[in-house]
Amino acid sequence: MTTLADTSLHLLRERQQPRPLAWSGLSAGLAWAAVAISAVAWPDVSDWLETRRFALGAAIFAAGFISLTLAGRWLPRAGDWIREAGPWATASGIALTLWQLASAKFGWLPLPFFPPPQALLEVYTEDYATLGASVFASMKLLVTGFVVGAVLGFLTGVAIGWSRQAGYWVHPVLRFIGPLPATAWLPIAFFAFPSSWSASIFLIALATGFPVTVLTWSGIASVNSRYYDVARTLGAKPGFLILRVAIPAALPHVFVGLFMALGSAFSVLMVAELVGVKAGIGFYMQWAQGWASYANVYAALVVLALLCSGSITLLFRLRDRVLSWQKGLVQW
Repeated sequence: MTTLADTSLHLLRERQQPRPLAWSGLSAGLAWAAVAISAVAWPDVSDWLETRRFALGAAIFAAGFISLTLAGRWLPRAGDWIREAGPWATASGIALTLWQLASAKFGWLPLPFFPPPQALLEVYTEDYATLGASVFASMKLLVTGFVVGAVLGFLTGVAIGWSRQAGYWVHPVLRFIGPLPATAWLPIAFFAFPSSWSASIFLIALATGFPVTVLTWSGIASVNSRYYDVARTLGAKPGFLILRVAIPAALPHVFVGLFMALGSAFSVLMVAELVGVKAGIGFYMQWAQGWASYANVYAALVVLALLCSGSITLLFRLRDRVLSWQKGLVQW
């Protein structure tokens, strides 16, 4: 008689088995081949300049997936990557095929609100200079505001987590200002600061500083008191306790605050560029929408998604490097 434990063990073993290499790679190759075929098999309902180049790119992707599948037996890393990315590549190929047919080929989706995928490729090939300048302006504003807010939030969190006197004076102000959305300060910020650039930096820093402050404060306050006792027994001074005991032990909390702050910073960045800053991705999207260039809007959204994902990945890499000595103690 099969017991519940035996059934659970069998299911666990099935989950641990890797996906078949041939299924993952060939399905992805066929899906992207369908993208290429759909791009050239039917005429476009409108003149899109990049249809053939889009089809060529999809065919290259299809050939690449099939080639890596065939070589996966001799290239273990390529095989592992195909097993992991194959289902997502298959789903994305099917989605692109349906999008292609519904927009460019049969016109089921109304233009200009739903442009086909080759229209986005046309934006990247024709308007790359303006889009690149917008990305640079956004990242410059985001990095400046995020760094200022993170540094100030970290210092404030350490102060109120370590000193009761600092907590007495800062905590009421933090409870009053912190819970308010940073965008609620838009009217005051754009009036009080000399330029929209400096006002936007203030808003991004404000959105960044609150979660970093709270999580740093929580990390400092939750450090085990026995760490301090051992350090004091060895003759440690207050400065050593802060720099070598409290802050390293609180770093996992600090990085949680940084991850939370990064999402808030991107949100405030878009609002600031849509309202006051005359440069950046948000301003580019607003300009494109005014001209009904929705392909430019979607192209900018794709770039923005890649920037958000890339920033989070970089922050993960930084965390793994800084907290490498805590991997045996902290689970992440």
